Amino acid sequence: MDSVKENIRDIVGIRVVCSFISDIYRISEMIEHQKDVTLVTKKDYIKHPKPNGYKSLHLIVSVPVFMSDRVEQVYVEIQIRTVAMGFWASLGHKIYYKYDNAIPEHLSKELADAAKVANDLDQRMEQLHKEVNEVKEQDQPDNEEKPHFPINFLESFIK
Repeated sequence: MDSVKENIRDIVGIRVVCSFISDIYRISEMIEHQKDVTLVTKKDYIKHPKPNGYKSLHLIVSVPVFMSDRVEQVYVEIQIRTVAMGFWASLGHKIYYKYDNAIPEHLSKELADAAKVANDLDQRMEQLHKEVNEVKEQDQPDNEEKPHFPINFLESFIK
């Protein structure tokens, strides 16, 4: 049991799906700044995609779980991705599962092409989001407070 607790780091998993790539890094930053969360590992498959085109940000964190007589630290895997990344990953998973990870070359190429299309969509949506925010900022008077989410947003939300 001790070996399982130490070596299996994805027994608990959370997937967060966002609209924009910038949201992924913002959410990661908020999680990493939580006082009761310890970052163990971070794998950025967005900046460094897997060869098959897979993209996502993976965090392994340690969180306290309160038992009746003790507090246990538990590993949790958090995957943060966009809708487009999630759609691609879901389809890719089905194909890899069906072919037992030995998929035909033409499907492998199609998946790689689909990963590029998903990435292009994410980039375009990010640019549109940025432009909309710039227009909103220009329309807002300087003395009006701009809405923002503090780093400890999750902490304050939980309270």
